Amino acid sequence: MVLKVRVGVIMGGKSTEHEVSFNSGRTVCDHLDTAAYDIIPLFQTKSGSLFVLPWHFLHRGKTTDFAHRLADEAESISWDALKNMIDFMFIAVHGQYAEDGTLQGMLELLGIPYMGSKVFASALSMDKIMQKKFLAQHNIQTPRDISLTPEEILNFDTIKETVFNRLAALNMQPPYIVKPYKEGSSLGVTMVPDHDSLHGALLHACTINQHKHQNVLIEEKITGMEFSCVTLTDNNTGQLFALPPTEVIPEKNTHLFDYQQKYMPGRAHKRTPPLCSNDIIEKIKSTCVATTYALGLTNMSRIDGFVTEDNQIIIIDPNSLSGMDPASFLFREAAEINMSHSRVINHLIETELKKYHIDSPHLLPAHTTVMNTPKIRVAVLMGGDSNEKEISLTSGRNITYKLSPHKYLAIPLFVTDSMELYQINQSLLVRNSTKEIQSLVTPENKITWNDLPSIADFVFIGLHGGKGENGTVQGALEMLGMPYNGSSVLASSLCMDKYKTAQFLQAQGFDVPCELLITYDQWMADKDSTIAMIEQTIQYPLIVKPSDDGCSVMVEKITTQDHLIAAIETLFLNNKKTALIEEFITGMELTVGVIGNTSPQALPPSQTVVQKDILSIEEKFLPGAGENQTPAPLPSAALVLVQKVMTSVYSAIGCKGYVRIDCFYQSEQQSPTGKERVIILEINTLPGLTPATCIFHQAAEVGIRPMDFIDQIIELGFENHRTTQQNKVIQDSMSY
Repeated sequence: MVLKVRVGVIMGGKSTEHEVSFNSGRTVCDHLDTAAYDIIPLFQTKSGSLFVLPWHFLHRGKTTDFAHRLADEAESISWDALKNMIDFMFIAVHGQYAEDGTLQGMLELLGIPYMGSKVFASALSMDKIMQKKFLAQHNIQTPRDISLTPEEILNFDTIKETVFNRLAALNMQPPYIVKPYKEGSSLGVTMVPDHDSLHGALLHACTINQHKHQNVLIEEKITGMEFSCVTLTDNNTGQLFALPPTEVIPEKNTHLFDYQQKYMPGRAHKRTPPLCSNDIIEKIKSTCVATTYALGLTNMSRIDGFVTEDNQIIIIDPNSLSGMDPASFLFREAAEINMSHSRVINHLIETELKKYHIDSPHLLPAHTTVMNTPKIRVAVLMGGDSNEKEISLTSGRNITYKLSPHKYLAIPLFVTDSMELYQINQSLLVRNSTKEIQSLVTPENKITWNDLPSIADFVFIGLHGGKGENGTVQGALEMLGMPYNGSSVLASSLCMDKYKTAQFLQAQGFDVPCELLITYDQWMADKDSTIAMIEQTIQYPLIVKPSDDGCSVMVEKITTQDHLIAAIETLFLNNKKTALIEEFITGMELTVGVIGNTSPQALPPSQTVVQKDILSIEEKFLPGAGENQTPAPLPSAALVLVQKVMTSVYSAIGCKGYVRIDCFYQSEQQSPTGKERVIILEINTLPGLTPATCIFHQAAEVGIRPMDFIDQIIELGFENHRTTQQNKVIQDSMSY
């Protein structure tokens, strides 16, 4: 028997890119070929401590969700111990102490083979001041710049005239780009419109790393087409080659492709390949390969730059490693040459193992046998017509990737905003926004809803909100006789209406907020009396939100009458027919997953930690922005009570498969009734299944990994909609 290669995947780290790195590490672990490799997730804290990361922490949204539990629940290890634990290190850490030769030096010292560039090339590519000097030696253009030390920045008032003269000597005029010399992910980068704003930007860049001040560059602002291009190594020839580059179009009224635009679903616009001539594309690719060689980078690189109006290529940021978020440049560009996420990650490992002369059994005999067994065909719906379509795209992509390839054949289907279906390939699946995919789908890939029974055995609805979650799609699938995930037409349509759900639950004896539903006609007929009615019924502060939307869309905490009027007007201007007015609840905000059909199981509740009064969409989905504590820090008796209420609510509504219920817990002291209680806010019948979604954290706490969780959802869906034919499909797949 050939032993598998033990691959350590290190994530987290000591840099300001700690959270982005955690996302990258999770993606690598999700897509590594477990038939060839044993995966050992490794997590480095911000202070530098090293742990073997328990699997139930891997899909958390933020490292602070579990950092305080590592000492008790994770195995602490020393660097030296790694030599006996792993055969190869996959570096998924970014920024300082990771891409600057530091981590590479440690691994070299220990004699541990690792992925990516070696010590010198890593250190050089991280130093934006030195890298420019090396690129100039190879006639590769970079922006003009000057650099300042921390001492100069802290004493800027005494040297500013000298700085302005240095800029003028290079014929540099505002606007400028100010950036730290050793950071990535656009952290600390600012566009400065004039000299008066320069000092503040310099201080921001200099102090972006709280532990150590750093040098800062003032660069000319390049105009033209911004791009990013990944290079890989051909395993047969050992030569670098460039993947199709991506054009980056920052959002309107912004000047930079910043952190939020990089990592929030649906933000900014990217085109792969760019809308330019093939000659320019080839020029970008050749320049990026030349840049990679000039800096001595190996295995891979990601090179950022601009094409100017006169078709010059200006390199602004070479990177020795690329971020590995599921929709990152690496996977997006590799998809253009038909490389899946798993194939890319395996390719990177195989490239290094070949150099280190380590044998890698990429496919074991047992793996081949499994791959030849009959599979269940699962159509995954993503996109749709709601305000949550970008989140749906992220969920659908994640579902597609987490369907066990040994058991299922995944069929990704994009749902347009007019609810038409298109089968999409790997290239489209990794696109950043639904708008982009919709602009690229072609008639030959269109399928009808009526086609679903002929191409799939099961439909996995990855849609959120709108027709995807309000019973419409569920009704259509029932008509087609297609089994699907989640609740029935009735439960779906009821839960989409927050007001009707609250009224129903209240009638069944559950606690809900005091609410009023304001219709558009009512508002337009008499605003003054409507406001008076609201203020007589519900005290400030109060909540205004849509009665039929999710993802914190247009949810506001209201403290004044003027604010109340503006919030209601905003809802109606956005084509909402009703506005839900709700009392502001105090207590511990919780979200709880429930899974099952006739015997539902409530998962461990999570505390939702918010920065302000209302959980924002950024806190839900931006890496490192939100925080959930799972299980919630409540006494065990209170946790049991919450879970009991959740299963009772689930059964009362008639939910099936899985849901996520948002609620508040109030202790006896917090409750106006003087009794401990759980107040139900809303029920999500198709909760988000993004890579770090809260329901995965909760499932992991009871030993269910994400791939197994998806598998359970499908099995519960079949159980709900089982026919003789589908029984046979399941039995056939289970018999191997």
